[in-house]
Amino acid sequence: MSEGNTENNQEARRHWMGVLARASVDDLEDHWVREGEGVDYSFLRPPETGLVMTQGRAGGTGQRFNLGEMTVTRCAVRFSEGIVGHAYVMGRDRRHAELAAAFDALMQSSPGWGEIQARVIQPLADKFNGARELRSRKAAATKVDFYTMVRGEDLA
Repeated sequence: MSEGNTENNQEARRHWMGVLARASVDDLEDHWVREGEGVDYSFLRPPETGLVMTQGRAGGTGQRFNLGEMTVTRCAVRFSEGIVGHAYVMGRDRRHAELAAAFDALMQSSPGWGEIQARVIQPLADKFNGARELRSRKAAATKVDFYTMVRGEDLA
């Protein structure tokens, strides 16, 4: 990744880390076979599972409140060149956290990160967005509009 605008770099990294965290471990395994062949890394922090407190907002925009705890697995890897990748994924899948961290490091180290973005991150994002849109359409199909009927005796 270029050393250009730091804010754009952070936003790009935030995007790909979100995509990697939401991707299925099977999809990551498939992409790692093609993109990560011959890449050597070691663990800075082996995958470990714990709990984090999640927060919500009243009405979506109001005051924050603690919603509950969620299981998260985190991992940190270092490539032989010294590039470090991190990942936090929902659930207990240690391999998912490991692959997401390895892809994070790969995206930072690769001079052709735009190609990896196009071959890995964008297809994973498109798959996730398509699945979300399908769920949204299914939910919209079951939507019920409630209305209040005026009772006859209140008309006078």
